[in-house]
Amino acid sequence: MSSIRERQFYRNGPIYAELENSDFAAIRRQFDFRSIRIGRWVTKAEQASVAPQFHAALCDLMQILQVPEVVISLRGSLALHYGTGGRPGVAAHYDAAQHTFALAKNAGPGSIAHEWFHAFDHYIAGQAFNALSPSVFGSRAWLHDEEQIEHPLNQRLFACYNAIMLNADGSAPSDLVKRSMKVDRAQGHLYFSLPEEVCARAFESWIQDARLKNHFLVKGTKESPEAKAGVYPRGAERDLIGQAFADYFSLLGRALRR
Repeated sequence: MSSIRERQFYRNGPIYAELENSDFAAIRRQFDFRSIRIGRWVTKAEQASVAPQFHAALCDLMQILQVPEVVISLRGSLALHYGTGGRPGVAAHYDAAQHTFALAKNAGPGSIAHEWFHAFDHYIAGQAFNALSPSVFGSRAWLHDEEQIEHPLNQRLFACYNAIMLNADGSAPSDLVKRSMKVDRAQGHLYFSLPEEVCARAFESWIQDARLKNHFLVKGTKESPEAKAGVYPRGAERDLIGQAFADYFSLLGRALRR
């Protein structure tokens, strides 16, 4: 397997001043992550190569969302792990119990947007719903009709969940959910149709559709085997979901910059 530093990832974004002396310490300082942990088998050379790519991906995500740094680190509550072991066959994962986003050595690029949204979906549940279990994600709370906290931002967030998971009149699952359920039935296990997974894939599709492209941040929502199986948004539904996300994050960014 080639290492990340031997691979090139397409990107058309700007050269940020923050990347001039980028390393994992600089990433933590800029975004105020709770902590950053590097695996013992990640060499100094690998860290030096990966950190700028990871840094650029987070800066690009911030630009696409049009939000300040505090959103990326979820107000300093999110920790980052790189190359710390992870799970067999898993490129990246979000650990809700530890509020930690983990990227596997050599295998994680392209998964950042998906896993970041898991972290966001988990964090925002406490801002959008009352009296939830700490392990519940916002998407699942919305689908299960948990008690909502009334706020204009939350209404925009709920519009995202609605566009992703329900049909036009709200009477049945969306086509995206139905296709995801079909794949789950064929594979004999529940995964693709979980609300948090459907919403994370919808989010990464919107990020990949942005004019600012970064394959270290996201890739695979259009031509991958999973995309061809139908577990990512398509056509008009993709446009509708993307507009809902754009409306929400633009309002969130404006609110935080006041």
